[in-house]
Amino acid sequence: LNAGDKCIDQAIQVVAAAKNDVLKKQLIDYLKGTNDGIPKSYDYIYRLHIALGDYEMAAPTAIIIARDEQEKGNYKKAHQILFSTYNDLQARSFKIPSELKNNLMLLHSYIVAKNLVKAKDHLAGARMLIRVSKNISKFPAHDVNILTSTVIECMRSGLKRNAFDFSAILVRPEYRNKIDPNYKKKIEGIVRKPDKNEEDELSNPCPQCSVEVPNSELDCSSCKNTLPYCIVTGNHMVLNDWSSCPACNFPALHSQFLLHLKTDTTCPMCEQQINPNSVKLEANAKAALKKILAEGK
Repeated sequence: LNAGDKCIDQAIQVVAAAKNDVLKKQLIDYLKGTNDGIPKSYDYIYRLHIALGDYEMAAPTAIIIARDEQEKGNYKKAHQILFSTYNDLQARSFKIPSELKNNLMLLHSYIVAKNLVKAKDHLAGARMLIRVSKNISKFPAHDVNILTSTVIECMRSGLKRNAFDFSAILVRPEYRNKIDPNYKKKIEGIVRKPDKNEEDELSNPCPQCSVEVPNSELDCSSCKNTLPYCIVTGNHMVLNDWSSCPACNFPALHSQFLLHLKTDTTCPMCEQQINPNSVKLEANAKAALKKILAEGK
């Protein structure tokens, strides 16, 4: 450690090999800046916990690192960090922190939204953008751009009430002067002359209790469960259309996954190449649901 930051990687390897608690504490104190008042990158602490096999301690560190990347606008990198940590914990049967799961869901929803808009499925894209925009404080690097995209997609899809709601946010003092001039008058007009007519969202049965839940809602008001989401659409899963990615095992609506693979052969979650023939309709969706719900307990 006296050699400075250039030897941190070697120090991590030595401590991991030694499995000595005294050495571990010394290195963690150094990385946190306990002695010199200069905290090092959280990435080093994360790598130390991974090297030691201490995955439960690695999770909170991964959340901090991913949050930092997300605030900088590096959404893909933040997604990769959380996805990798999720897999590490799941493979070792550790409880996955709810914050990690929620943050991964929001990042994935944004990725899904961009894919859906690109595919000109404006209604589905709008629903995912609505989810993201309800948590816009987690996307400070592109808050105005995301809110503007949400308004545009909502108007294209006839979601006028939601278009008004997010337009009203955009005209607040902290955002107003940052709106793209090409859209500013349109957004101000939506607020001045509101039209809040909007059809209710389509729904499907909750996979746990069978009560109807709007497709893009992930919380069932009846059974109080947080519902698994489809990695292709972002919508909640349903029992009669259940499948999963053969590579990462994240759930996907079978019909939508096969449709996605016709134009893009990679999984939206893990980005692995997927053979459509390997995507099977789940024979026991209830068991798959039970396993996912158990991960949060």
